[in-house]
Amino acid sequence: ELEAIKARVREMEKEDERLKELQLEAESRFIMSSEAGLFPKTTEEKMEVDQRSIYVGNVDYGGTAEELESHFNSCGQINRVTILCDKFSGHPKGYAYIEFEEKSSVKAAVELDESVFRGRIIKVLPKRTNMPGISSTDRGGYRGRFHPRGGLSQRGSYYGGQRSRVRGRTYRGRARVLPWYFPY
Repeated sequence: ELEAIKARVREMEKEDERLKELQLEAESRFIMSSEAGLFPKTTEEKMEVDQRSIYVGNVDYGGTAEELESHFNSCGQINRVTILCDKFSGHPKGYAYIEFEEKSSVKAAVELDESVFRGRIIKVLPKRTNMPGISSTDRGGYRGRFHPRGGLSQRGSYYGGQRSRVRGRTYRGRARVLPWYFPY
C-alpha cells in the first residue's frame, strides 16, 4: 500500500513538472504576441484601432462571430469580431465590436445601419474611444455618504439604501439635528 502511494506521488510530481513547462511556454507565447503588436499599448494606438472599428447593436443572442463576419465581409478585411458577454452568466449582451484592417471600411460598414441580421434590425455606428476619467453616463451627484444639501441628516438616517422612517414629529432643517439639551 505504501509503494502504491509513493508511485502516485511520483506521478503527481511528473505531472506538476509538465504543467510548469506548459505554463512557461504559454507565457512566452503571450509575451511574444504582445510584443508583436496584437494588443494596443498606448492611448494613441487604442485610438487608431477604435477609428478602424464599429459598434454593432441589437445583435441576436444566438449570432456568432462567423455570422457577423460574413455579414460585414463586403465592407473590407476584418481583423477581429468581439461579441460581449455577461461575466456572470456568460450569455451575450446583444452587441458586438468589429475591427477592420482599413479605416475606409468603417464608412462602408456604417452604410449597413438598420440592415437585417438574423431577423433583427441592427444598429451600426463607428466605435467611440473611451477617455479615461470621462464618463458618458455621468449622472452627477455624490457616490459616498456625504450629501451636502437636503439629502441626509448628519446623524445618519441612511441605512441599507433607504431612508429610515421616523414615527411622530419630524423636524426639517438644522435646528433639530442636535438634541434639545446640549450642555457644552
